Amino acid sequence: MLELIARPLTHEAFATFGDVIDSRGTASFPINAGRTQRHHDLARVETLGEDARPLISIFVSQPVSLPLEIGHLERHPLGSQAFMPLHEERFLIVVAPPGEVIDSGQVCAFVTDGRQGVNYHAGTWHAVQSVLEREGEFLVVDRGGPGNNCDEQALSVRVSLS
Repeated sequence: MLELIARPLTHEAFATFGDVIDSRGTASFPINAGRTQRHHDLARVETLGEDARPLISIFVSQPVSLPLEIGHLERHPLGSQAFMPLHEERFLIVVAPPGEVIDSGQVCAFVTDGRQGVNYHAGTWHAVQSVLEREGEFLVVDRGGPGNNCDEQALSVRVSLS
């Protein structure tokens, strides 16, 4: 079993796998007569293939126990998948770079601070939603349309916090 310690999520450490969605430290500009600051273009939404379209959904996830044991990772080869917590829920992230198979030496684990979201690039291997402490509600942006957009691969992983 692969043993991982989840490290804090940062833009730099996560760049191989996707985008960190976080307004803190990003440029913004005023809109709505100056009442709103827009933090623009924080993640690249990918919808690949004919008749593809973006979907916006809400996922409600139950909390996991630690250490977290995972039996597989999944990927979405035809589009990105973004998760943004709606109520400052912390969650664990387990990822591996895109490819036909998972290289266990490149699997990483991260933990968010509750205000961060993630956008997995198309094809990035990742674990299912793993919210900590309490039930979590997430705004999810991903791909809709024809074609198989979910592959799974068995991988035994145990994740702990430091």
